[in-house]
Parts: sequence; structure tokens; C-alpha cells
Amino acid sequence: MDPAPVARFAEHLDEVSRRTAAALERARFDGVLVLAGSPPMQFGDDLPYPFKAHPWFKLWVPEPEPGCAVCFRPGRPPRLIFLQETDFWHQPPALPGGDWVRSFDVVIVHRADEVPLHAPRTGRWALLGAPDPAWDGLGTWNPPALLRPLEWERAAKTPYEIECLRRASLRGAAAHLAAERAYRGGASEYEVHLEYCRAASLREEELPYNNIIAFNEHAAVLHYQRLERQAPMTRRSFLIDAGAPCAGYASDITRTHSAGAGLFADLVAGLDDVQRDLVGMIRPGVDYREVHLEAHRRIGHLLAEAGVIRTAAEEAVERGLTRTFFPHGVGHLLGLQVHDVGGLMAGPEGGERSRPEGHPWLRLTRELPEGCAVTVEPGVYFIETLLAAAAADERRMLIQWASVDALRPCGGIRIEDNVVATPSGSLNLTRQAFARHAADVAPS
Repeated sequence: MDPAPVARFAEHLDEVSRRTAAALERARFDGVLVLAGSPPMQFGDDLPYPFKAHPWFKLWVPEPEPGCAVCFRPGRPPRLIFLQETDFWHQPPALPGGDWVRSFDVVIVHRADEVPLHAPRTGRWALLGAPDPAWDGLGTWNPPALLRPLEWERAAKTPYEIECLRRASLRGAAAHLAAERAYRGGASEYEVHLEYCRAASLREEELPYNNIIAFNEHAAVLHYQRLERQAPMTRRSFLIDAGAPCAGYASDITRTHSAGAGLFADLVAGLDDVQRDLVGMIRPGVDYREVHLEAHRRIGHLLAEAGVIRTAAEEAVERGLTRTFFPHGVGHLLGLQVHDVGGLMAGPEGGERSRPEGHPWLRLTRELPEGCAVTVEPGVYFIETLLAAAAADERRMLIQWASVDALRPCGGIRIEDNVVATPSGSLNLTRQAFARHAADVAPS
């Protein structure tokens, strides 16, 4: 781990312990066992899938290993049951080290079946993680009465968590810059992906989500995944949506590049202005639904000014035309998971805060608490199925089809930053990261 996050880890763990103790008391549990999980085996084979630690375990432990567990009873230090399996087939994990370990009572075991033996046998316990028969009978699996308040409070990040997110943005931004250089140097989608992983010093399985590396019309596929090995004959556009981890926390960054000047390049620049304005709305107490609806109003203006639609922005929003070009939500909570939990919750006891009518894909409808981390990611796309639907009804008269036809081969645009809501306004971790890398390479 990096030294700076470690310096705030004890404070972070105190806050996690406080929140968990309060939730345990409300749900009438004596304690909680949080499992890291183990990689499942592929069907009909003896090969495992890559290990992905359970998010709740990562909240407690910054360097997770398979088979480990945390035992927490309020009023006592958390216990880390660390599995260092005796094995000659695989390299055992190193014993936990670093200053963060001082916050735990650490127990080392050498066989997987020994880990549950260190779980308490008295009291009422909750188990958080993927259900595992080895732990059956030791507690209640993932009780909603405990999870709901924990998911609600996870939106507000500790200073340690914000520092982890900042470092994840720094790592991701450096790899984005390397990917753009590879694109402009003639690389294929697949080669750009490899260059991103190399620059971030990540194996593919360590990425927080699958990279989206989309050239030309592929950028119209929101979660494009194919990675063509052959570079295209003509380069028009490049959309990259890719993140990086730090101590279990993820960055989620998107940039779109135009191969040359023209209408598409103008749209990219215009959407960048829209995105910056939306970032300026992020502050504690803001209803994120308003950020989403404002994105549609701004995108309506952009499309009208660019000559893509032939109606005013207000009518474009009212008649659902902007949803043809911007079909997804403007952002989501970010943290231990790329789409972090609790975005639709009405309160700590559960319930759901409704999405605006006609906007089913918005992942965040809450008022933003202080310290929450969100993405802000407006887009403009030329998606064949959505354009065909618009062409089949009265919306066809509101679209300038010559402009759309010129833009279809470019696919689409998305610009995404990671932003923290602070008392003084929005803290844009992503723009800070790109600015820092630019300063590092600027001539002295």
C-alpha cells in the first residue's frame, strides 16, 4: 500500500467499526464475520476463476487474500483470520505487513478448514459474503437489517477512502494518456488495451472492470467488449472507458478523442464543456436526479447548436428526443465497487428513491451526502437501434438526418470524471490527476 492512505487507515477503521457497531445494535446481532471469499472453480474443470474479494471485506482489509475473514464484536479490536495455506502447488501469500496490520488482532492459519474454527460459537452473529457451507451454522448470511444501514452509510467516504480514490485516478489517468498515444501511433483496439494494462502495471484480472476500447462506430456500443486485433483502415474516433484500483477502490474514467477536426471534434469539445458544468453541480445536499435532468437539458442545447436536431432543447427533452442520443444515467456512486451500493436507497432502513419518469437506467437518485464519490459521465451517441426507433415515429421530423449520417461512423462520445462532494463544492479527482501528469511532463 501507498504510505499516505496507510496514514489515515486507523481513523478509517475506527469509523467503519463505529458504523458497524451501530448497525449491529439496531439489527440485534452481537457481531459480524466478514469473509474475503475464494475463487470459484470453472464448471467441469479444475481451474479457478480469478479471485475477487468480497467488497465488504475490502472495506476492512486493504490487501485481501482468498479464504481470509474478519471477526468484529463491538468494543473489541477486529480480528483478522489470515489464511496462509501450506501448499506446494501455488505460492502462499506473504504474511500481512505494514502499519495497517496494527489495527487488528491477527491470527495466522495454514489450512482453509481451520479458518471457521476461529469464529465465535456463542451469541448471534451475521455473516457477510458469498454463502459458503463451511460457515453454515455460525451465523445469518447477509441479513438485510444489517446490510441496509451499512450500504446507506457507505456512500459517505472517509478521508482514507478519498485518498485511495485519488490514487486510483492518478493511476488510471497515466494509463489513459499511454492509451491515447498508442491510438495515435496506429495501434489496434487490442494493442491499445495491452498498452493501458502495461502503463497501469495491471494484469487484466486486476482491472476494476473490463476496459472499453472502442474505435469509430464501436463507440456507439455503450459497453463495447470485442477488442479488434486489426487496426481500422480509417481512424475517426476513439472512446476509452477504463479505470484502475488502489487498495480495493476503483477509478472509472472515460475520454473520447477525435482523429481530426470537424463536426465530431466540435461535439467532443462541446460535451466537455457540458460535463465540466455538471461537475460544478456536485456538492452535499444536491439531488442527483437534478444533475441527470440538467444533463439532458445541456445536451439538448448542444445538439441543437451543432445542427444535429432541429428543435429547441426544451422540446427535445420534453419529447424524449435527448434520450435517443443519451440513453444512460449521468453517473453513479463510486468506491469499493465501480457501481457502488446504495445509489437508489431512500434511507438507512431501505426503500427506493424513484427515478425520473422515462429514465430507467439512472443508478443514483439520492441527495448527495458530504464526502460521497460519484461519476459524472454525459454522453452523445449515434446508436442504430435508437435512431431507427426515432425514425419510425414523430421524432423523425426533429432530427437533422444529414448531420446524423455524417456522425454515425464516429459512434459516440462519453466524458467521465470521478468527483467528491465536499463542503466547498466539487473535488474533481480525475481532472486533478490529468493535470498532475501534464505538469510532470511539461518542460522546465
